[in-house]
Amino acid sequence: MTDRLSERLEDKTAERADDVSASDEAKTTVQPVLSVSEPKDAETAVASKQPPFALRWLSYLIAIPLIVLATAGFGCISLLCGLWDKSGRQQHGVAHLWARTLLLISMSPVEIVGREKLHEHGTAVYASNHLSYMDTPVLFAKLPFQFRILAKQSLWKIPFIGWYLNRSGQVPVDSKSSRSLVASLNRGVATLKHGLPLVLFPEGGRAATGRLQTMMSGCAYMAIKAQVPLVPLTLVGTYELLPIHVYALYPRPILIVVGDPIPTKGLTSRDADALTQRIYESISATYAQYTQNR
Repeated sequence: MTDRLSERLEDKTAERADDVSASDEAKTTVQPVLSVSEPKDAETAVASKQPPFALRWLSYLIAIPLIVLATAGFGCISLLCGLWDKSGRQQHGVAHLWARTLLLISMSPVEIVGREKLHEHGTAVYASNHLSYMDTPVLFAKLPFQFRILAKQSLWKIPFIGWYLNRSGQVPVDSKSSRSLVASLNRGVATLKHGLPLVLFPEGGRAATGRLQTMMSGCAYMAIKAQVPLVPLTLVGTYELLPIHVYALYPRPILIVVGDPIPTKGLTSRDADALTQRIYESISATYAQYTQNR
């Protein structure tokens, strides 16, 4: 199945190439849905823990209702801004305030480790591990620059969230077919070429166990096609704050660890899998390092 998918994506990529010769592109296999397998030691499950009884009811009665109200309120403000702000900058500012509000409600301070690395370059692709629904607010609250996200197209159907995503110029990912998936990635490339960084979760969904999952190589593909650096971001603590299938907050300090930017100059889409492997290894090693010290 992977071989057939690779062949189909190869054909679609060759049709859209604008910076690689036809003869060279015909030999390139782009596999945005392939990629790196989890190492065997990551197969050990990490059990989702419910917060203590008092914290659960504090979440049910106060925190979660406040989060819903904040999301609806800031969503309305963002929609109003979208009436005149076609650049998405004001809406990004509203999202920043929304995210900071959610962090205040969750009583979880966030620290950035390696902040100086965020200023070593302009446009880049930022690839993060995905542990929790709180990952997106953490990144919107703390990354000190304007960016756009790639997200599942199904999110565009959710009230307020979908309206914000549509109006603010975020990039939907449609994986129903290889054709639509490649088209989604090429929209991301266009965003990068317009000077806006991208932030995405190459795992494609939240980790059910807290361990790093198989990564898709779409982030590497876009970074290579746009010839911008690929930067690993490691989130630590959001899994414990709000694990998958748990609906109560367990407040704790959060870390965003910025890895060394990986240059893509001179690489071609044939290097996407190797680049994905480097991102996987960087995030995996960083997560292990910081969770051992907590």
